[in-house]
Amino acid sequence: KDSLLKVKVIPNASKTEIREITAYTIKIAVAAPPDKNKANKELLRFLKKETRKSAILVSGEKSREKVVRFL
Repeated sequence: KDSLLKVKVIPNASKTEIREITAYTIKIAVAAPPDKNKANKELLRFLKKETRKSAILVSGEKSREKVVRFL
């Protein structure tokens, strides 16, 4: 079964960190700008470090609201 996670991203933060966890969404600040896919790459790098699992973006590439699938 796929593990999906709804993420709300806050780009341009001073450091990459989890800001808030609710029943449906996790809010993550990323220390990267939203241009040239940098914030998405930083998000996936951070999730891999925290969970020790690779993840891919399922939806929301150009949005702050994203869905991530763990592999």
